[in-house]
Amino acid sequence: MDALKMSRSVLPHRRLLSLDERLEHAAARPLIIPETIVCDRGKAFISENFRSACRTLEINFQPCHLRSPAEKPHIERSLESVATLFCQFLPGYLGRTAEHRGRRIEDEPLWSMQEIQEFLDEWLVAKWQNRRHDGLRDPGSPGRTFTPNEKYASLVESAGYIPLAFAGDEYVELLPATWRAVNSYGVKINHRIYDCPELGPLRRQPSGVTRKRDLWEVHRDPYDANWIWVRNHREGGWIPVPWKHLGSVSQPFGDLAWDHAAADLRQRGESDPTEEQIAQAVTELLTRASQGPSGDGKARPSRRDRRVAARTRAAAENPGPRPPQPETAPAGTDGPPPHDEEGGDARDEPVAKVIPLGVFDPFKEADKRW
Repeated sequence: MDALKMSRSVLPHRRLLSLDERLEHAAARPLIIPETIVCDRGKAFISENFRSACRTLEINFQPCHLRSPAEKPHIERSLESVATLFCQFLPGYLGRTAEHRGRRIEDEPLWSMQEIQEFLDEWLVAKWQNRRHDGLRDPGSPGRTFTPNEKYASLVESAGYIPLAFAGDEYVELLPATWRAVNSYGVKINHRIYDCPELGPLRRQPSGVTRKRDLWEVHRDPYDANWIWVRNHREGGWIPVPWKHLGSVSQPFGDLAWDHAAADLRQRGESDPTEEQIAQAVTELLTRASQGPSGDGKARPSRRDRRVAARTRAAAENPGPRPPQPETAPAGTDGPPPHDEEGGDARDEPVAKVIPLGVFDPFKEADKRW
């Protein structure tokens, strides 16, 4: 909708286009990198992955004490506002207690999580960011309330704007992490084996991280099981490692489809299914669910099968930024060498070292001695 674009908002997007061209077609929703995050003791907030993301982005992480909602009253009030202004109008809303619950809630048709996320994003842009409330006031205009967009515009005028785009390594850094040993056959995760020649110097070697029993740090995308990234604790950087059976499944899949296929094989009598059997079961599951019910008398996919296939397909349809995946040539072919515009071999051209410009930090500048 054109009404929800940045160009229709009070946000100073025209002044910022010269700094960040991505804002031209973005939604009218300001983005910030917070300095401090205060959260409760929910498992999602105190997980190792969330703490690692805060360390990577240099965000101060401050969890509250147990059962102490008074330590973050503005957050609790914001959640209540979202519930009363948005969630209660969705079918299947349960309310905060049984006294506020409607009748036959379980029989109402429900939206999927992806659809609810789209509705929430649209509501934030159209309603929340343009809603005036007493929490946003200015000492210069004490009698006037402001919207979040208006306050963001005034902060840009006073503090400026710095566009920060994530590089490929930063996306990998924010993925969920696990610790594994690099064996002679590679890395094994959830009955899947990942291996590549670059793992040679790391095989059966300690990582040097004693607090993790000398295991190696591995990051993986839960929605794409075809690749993992192993951190090289000795030389730095990441090593992209493909799945041993990369290409055996016709479309990207995640842990949900893999676990469902493995559980289905065990129900059929396979007590310990092999990696090849689970990969074949994933292919059959996605193919059977995508074809829909057939009229030839064959059993139609179960409701669970259709749900798993739908979530796998929705995750593969570019839900957002994804970590970069290395380009691989087909097995047995090296591909032609790259050429420049004049027909020469591009590999002979020297590559200049790229030195990125740092972001100005006034606090670090103040500590320098001139």
